[in-house]
Amino acid sequence: MTKPKRTALHAKRIGPTLIPDRSRVLIRPFRPTTDDIARRIVARIMSLPEDQVPKLLGQVLGEFADRHEHVERIFRARFELVKIYLEPGAQLSPERQMLIGAFFTHEYSPESAALFNPSIVPHPDQSGLPKGALRFILSLRAIGEGHISSITFRTGSVSAQHRITLTPPVPFAAEPERVPNAAYTKGLFANKLQEAGVQNDFCRRVLDKLHEDFTLKELHAILLASGLTSDTSDATATRAARGILLLAESNYEVNFAPDSRVSQRVLFPSTPSQSNGIEDARFVRFRNDDGSFTYYATYTAYDGKITLPQLLQTP
Repeated sequence: MTKPKRTALHAKRIGPTLIPDRSRVLIRPFRPTTDDIARRIVARIMSLPEDQVPKLLGQVLGEFADRHEHVERIFRARFELVKIYLEPGAQLSPERQMLIGAFFTHEYSPESAALFNPSIVPHPDQSGLPKGALRFILSLRAIGEGHISSITFRTGSVSAQHRITLTPPVPFAAEPERVPNAAYTKGLFANKLQEAGVQNDFCRRVLDKLHEDFTLKELHAILLASGLTSDTSDATATRAARGILLLAESNYEVNFAPDSRVSQRVLFPSTPSQSNGIEDARFVRFRNDDGSFTYYATYTAYDGKITLPQLLQTP
């Protein structure tokens, strides 16, 4: 019996090549390690003569303008979060408010270390393509400073001849805004607690006090009240309370600006369970009974000690 003849297999890379874009940076909150440091920063800005404030603010805006959109709005929003460090009765000009907000922000490059683990799905917009072509969205795991993982995106198309083309990403990167007071359903929340093994008398007491639909703020209030009226030395109750909060804070809703491009969107860790990164999203497109589509992705949240599998859903 003759052996089958073996022939060498030659493979050739034809591109495209995915390259991390370190120049794209997020503008993120800067949090001093102590409240005392934050107060000293605010005090130094408050001591500036009024005629210097517009000049300094102009320098900051000029440096940030080519890397970020809506910078002034971001600085104003950041000021609202740190104005608790002002002396009572302090009067500030709008320019000084924005300058304080600027001092409590910093830039972060989400792709500065690596870009890998792609996942591909059809783009919801297939208009304007040649016959036989398909537009797609590529999700990627990005690793930035401090080895923190986030989810970034690219877009591109596949031609009828199977040629892949990637669209250059826009120069701006943006995070979504958290939806305030997103509602939780008590029945589903109770089931998830049971699946997580967080189920005891303390949990049942907390659940009994919740409405059928509740918010995170309402849950915090009930947990605080339960802690004040129960034995604070009860380690079981303490662990249960932490488990309840971990589950609630791990489930949230965010919105990107409607005019933002897919390639500028970044899903950055935003909860305690994600503090060391969100990793390896795998997107799929699901066709609903009415013909509409929903995109789902599994990913892993990591806080440095525990990995938590999570599910992402978006229309």
